[in-house]
Amino acid sequence: MAAAKGLLTVDLAPFFIGDGDEVTRAARASAIETIVEACRTYGFFRVVNHGVPGELVSRSLELPAAFFALPDEEKAKVVADPDGATPIPAGYFRLPSHSPENAEYLLIYQPHLGHNLYPANPHKFREALDECHKKLAKLGILVQEILAEGMGLPPGFFQEYTDSDSSFHFLAALHYFPATEEGGTVGLSKHEDGRALTFLLQDNVGGLEVLKDGEWVPAEPIDGTIIVNIGDLIQVLTNKKLKSATHRVVRKPGMHRHSLVYFLSIDADKWIEPLPEFTDKVSEPLSYRGFRHKEYAELRNRNKFHPPATPKEFYNINYYAI
Repeated sequence: MAAAKGLLTVDLAPFFIGDGDEVTRAARASAIETIVEACRTYGFFRVVNHGVPGELVSRSLELPAAFFALPDEEKAKVVADPDGATPIPAGYFRLPSHSPENAEYLLIYQPHLGHNLYPANPHKFREALDECHKKLAKLGILVQEILAEGMGLPPGFFQEYTDSDSSFHFLAALHYFPATEEGGTVGLSKHEDGRALTFLLQDNVGGLEVLKDGEWVPAEPIDGTIIVNIGDLIQVLTNKKLKSATHRVVRKPGMHRHSLVYFLSIDADKWIEPLPEFTDKVSEPLSYRGFRHKEYAELRNRNKFHPPATPKEFYNINYYAI
């Protein structure tokens, strides 16, 4: 397993080879160990041979870029419905002018749920993004199994939390505008992801930075890789054994940045608290009080759609810290 520009890179090929021989089993064990170590230290790593075809990744980045280049009146045809049935409205949205961040995006939920709004142009947008969504969902199952095994939990453990239509996993196609002297360089303010897992596919512009040991480490694009990070809900379940990483996006002058982010979430009604395996059974105190996932999601959405006046009013997982 190699370190690529600050992030560990893990080859997932051994997990796609049936039961495998002794060499394959050893490679799997090494990959599991590396992923768990990366998640313990700062919550980010890269994967290669992940099961998402490179051609699909390219199309799934190029088609949203073409959509975001359309006139505003065209994008308005798929504007998100604020009264929709999903936690964050499906469809197109541009962050308000008073937001410190400067981006627009289009959200796509599990295709079979029927909540999505798709642009008519560019051609075959829906086919590509739905297929990418399905491939990333399969990758999500694999990474959950790797984490369960690495943390000494039974097979399928995390899927008991995430394998539900009310988990509302979603794919976000994002467009960050170029930095300007007036608007600054903030694309996405420093934060931790509020769900379980995040997968990132990005174009060649870069801009993602991960906080490690007090320093911002660039997570530059590398062809064929997908960046994975742990979110707040896994951090809580493991009682801080796995880390929800702090990260940000920095915009660059004269450069538009496009990315796809897949958020694997947890059933809205699930009760989230540190598991006994990481508290009572190992004689360690609770780091968080329990909460219903939808309660935390509502607090996080308030940050995004009604940006707080001061940093003290910004909600994150420390709201539940003991």
